[in-house]
Order: sequence, then structure tokens, then C-alpha cells
Amino acid sequence: MTARLPPLNSLKAFEATARHRSVKKAAAELNVTPAAVSHQIKALEDHLGVQLFRRYNRALELTDGARACLPKLREGFDNLVQAVERLRAYRGAGMLTVSAPPSFAARWLMPRLHRFLAAHAEIDVRVSARVRQAADQGRGAAAERATLDDWMADSDIAILYGRGEYPGFQVEELLPLTVTPICSPKLLADPRHPLVGPEDLRHHMLLHDDTGDLYDGESFWELWLNAAGVSGVDTRRGPHFSHAVLALEAAIEGLGVVVTLPVLAEADMHAARLLTPFALRVSLISAYYLVCSEASATRPAVAAFRQWLLAEAAKEQKA
Repeated sequence: MTARLPPLNSLKAFEATARHRSVKKAAAELNVTPAAVSHQIKALEDHLGVQLFRRYNRALELTDGARACLPKLREGFDNLVQAVERLRAYRGAGMLTVSAPPSFAARWLMPRLHRFLAAHAEIDVRVSARVRQAADQGRGAAAERATLDDWMADSDIAILYGRGEYPGFQVEELLPLTVTPICSPKLLADPRHPLVGPEDLRHHMLLHDDTGDLYDGESFWELWLNAAGVSGVDTRRGPHFSHAVLALEAAIEGLGVVVTLPVLAEADMHAARLLTPFALRVSLISAYYLVCSEASATRPAVAAFRQWLLAEAAKEQKA
């Protein structure tokens, strides 16, 4: 008879803590509290009757027993992930679920998706606009990983705004990103305060796309104004929007000027609803990344969508 195994969550907590040598970092990765991780490790030690860590004031050290079992435990988790991914690959050869941020889905993917559907009528595409998950610290690598794990639990492909450091997944940079001020053409002809140079921004409403604040810890307005060498503009004023698509809608209505991703405003700029009043575009550390599991990457539907999406992005960068 197979020996009774400890709870899976306890094993996950132990493996993450051993890898990071930190309960706090393990908790951030698992999107739980440090107290929950400590509880799981204690439960595992009680279940096995073996001490796993020697605890010092500010450090953890693996015991010999813990060190001996860790390679096999990691191998087991890797095998479990591969087994689940192989099962997912059979949930429908012609079905494809794509998760993406709301603004990217609405402003970039939707205007192009008809071309993929026309070329691949046999593939049933399901697009899910997803909100980013939070970790204890609210941003950074832990939040990105929590988001990716959540989205990939029921998706074949994810498009993620972030740094692209996602071990265990197949990752390709889809679009490098820049930010620049964007506004309605009517602001350039404002009879009281025409928007001619960056210094004129002090006379206009500032609209805030909070993507930079929420995910990178830096305001898009502060980033652009610093790069432009402009001072005297109060970036504390003006309404804030959690998604770029909302800020762009406000800009279309002539409410003010927003610093955001021009890649999301192409259709509106082409239709003369929006324009970029200044030439300076500031590059971001983050980009849009195309992510899928290694197991699903060879599925025909996934491979076809990846190839199409990368080709669309390549055309974008050449334009």
C-alpha cells in the first residue's frame, strides 16, 4: 500500500521556503501570509516527525533530512505540472483560451483578431480580460507570478504586462513599450491655452493611467516629465484611472492629457480622435509578454495563435 502522503500545500510551503531560505519570500510567491507558511511547515514536521529547518534569528538552515529529500520533491512537483499540462492539452484541440489585460484586449487585440479568425475558422477562440493579482507587497515579481499562475490555471495563452521573468513557462516578448502624452486634437487649438510645448501642460487637466504606479511603482507622468526635463507641472492633480482604456476614453472626450502607451491608441490616432502632441517617447522596463506552458506550446491551436500574434506585433514595430 502506498504510504499516506502529507498535504500538498504543506509540501509546497516547504519547497518554496527551502528555495528562498525565507518564509516571507515563500509567502509572497504562494500569495499567502508568512504565518500560513509557518503553520504549513510546522504541520509537515509534525506529520513526518522530522525537523526540516534550524531556525536562527534572521536565517533558516535546512536540516540534513530536508536537504536529502528536496531534489526528489522538486522533481515530483515538476512531474505533477507536466502531467496536468498534458491533460489540459486534451480539453479540445480546436479550442483556445487567451487571457489578457483589459486595455490590451480591447485596444490592441480586438481590432486585429478578425484576421486570425478568418484564417483559422476551425479554432474556437475565447478571450478573457483579466485583472492582475496582488501579492503581499502589491507589485513586482511576486505579483506578476501570482497573476500568471492564476491566469494559466484556465488559459492556454496569457499576454502579460511585466518584466518577463517567468521560470517554467515559454516566454516571448510581444511588444516593447513606450509612454508619451496623448490627447484630443481640440486641445491643440484651445483658444485660452493652446497645447504647443510641454510647458503648456500646466494649463491642462492631467489624466492618470495608473498602470505605472500600480505595477512598476513609478507614475507615467513623472517618468515622462523627468525625461523631457520639464518642471513646474503639478502631477498630483487630475483624475486617476486603473486601466489605460478608461484614461484614453477620457482623453477622447477632451477631458485632458494622459501619459500612456501609444500602442493602445493606434486606432483612435488613425481616426484623428487622438494624437501625440510631442515627439518624445520614453521606453519602459516592462513590456507585453506572450506566455504559454511548455506542454501546450506544441498544440496546433496554440502554435497557430502564437505565430499569428508575433507576426502582428512584428508588423506593429515596423510601422
